[in-house]
Amino acid sequence: MNYVELDSYTRKWIFTHASMPVSEDDLALIRPFTQARSSDIWRDHISRQSPDADHFEKDDWAANEAMWSAPIEWQGAWDSDEPELPQEILDFIDWEDNTTVFFCYEKYNLIETKWGVFKRNWKNFLFFDDGPMLIGRKKTQTIWFQSNGSCTLGHREK
Repeated sequence: MNYVELDSYTRKWIFTHASMPVSEDDLALIRPFTQARSSDIWRDHISRQSPDADHFEKDDWAANEAMWSAPIEWQGAWDSDEPELPQEILDFIDWEDNTTVFFCYEKYNLIETKWGVFKRNWKNFLFFDDGPMLIGRKKTQTIWFQSNGSCTLGHREK
């Protein structure tokens, strides 16, 4: 079994919060992974040794500062009444809405969804903003969100 039922997911409330409810159609496409499957994806796509973004090692692709853009501010867009991601992110990510993406909170907590679902509900995903990364399956573009309200854009190793 690769997934946890959303009803059993410890952070389910971020998708059902009264101030920002997610549609039933989108909820069906938000699929938290089990800890074991999360760990496998993290190891294969993010880091073999680091458990979260605060502990990347020099051998981790994400630790290479040269691969990242200058910080882009996302907090203002999150705080606004407008639903769109910051334009710099939308300009950088050229994926189809049905592209499978992994939102990676840390080694044991990843969610699979579609790019279109993430775009519509990104504010929900960022209720927890302690260094999560968004990666696309079979894509190199990545977004690394920081708790200071900024993010960096980069290309990861596949």
